[in-house]
Amino acid sequence: MAMLANTDLARINETTWVPLLEGQGDEEGANKLRWWKKVLDVEEAKKQVLFSLPMIFTNLFYYLITLVSVMFAGHLGKLELAGATLANSWAIVTGFAFMVGLSGALETLCGQRFGAKLYKMLGIYLQASCIISFLFCFIISIIWFYTEPILILLHQDPQISKSAAVFMKFLIPGLFAYGFLQNVLRFLQAQFVVLPFVFSFVPLVIHFGIAYGLVHWTALGYKGAPLAASISLWFVGHVCHLLKEV
Repeated sequence: MAMLANTDLARINETTWVPLLEGQGDEEGANKLRWWKKVLDVEEAKKQVLFSLPMIFTNLFYYLITLVSVMFAGHLGKLELAGATLANSWAIVTGFAFMVGLSGALETLCGQRFGAKLYKMLGIYLQASCIISFLFCFIISIIWFYTEPILILLHQDPQISKSAAVFMKFLIPGLFAYGFLQNVLRFLQAQFVVLPFVFSFVPLVIHFGIAYGLVHWTALGYKGAPLAASISLWFVGHVCHLLKEV
């Protein structure tokens, strides 16, 4: 009887302790899972990725518009390639990047007002931002107009500086289009309208035809490359404006 009692007691201890150990393991696993959910919200991360990818490709395609013009200009000669490359770098630093940063405030303001359902304020902010961008574009265009003496002052080659100045002068209309375009994109982005972002590759494809035609089929030659970029940027801005109205 004593031996049976000891055996039963051992079985009771086994059945008593094993579930407790298993329960502790489950609790530790649950704590780890809660810690991971606090660090990363998987569903929110998926939404952020799906929402950001169109914007990433949109900025890439719009950046490639001026780069394609540089490529077409580069096929005309080494001097044209050097001038167009220098002009494109100068345009991005002093103009296009500045327009992107200037429209960043519109992204914040429109996002706040859209969340608060103050839809009339979105249009007011857009108009104000377009006016401010236009004023800064006018100031930057004056700097671009005097690109040649500025580059020579920065110890650049005179011939390359002259070629870059020609490229910049025909790219000035594109600066105004780019400033307007960035404002409209931020306006649409705040309202989760991604249609312009999805089809942003279409203007780039059209730009290939415009650049080729102006460079090789007209007397513009080298001047046709930056002019094609300006035309394509205005085309993109007009399309985004139509989508905004819809």
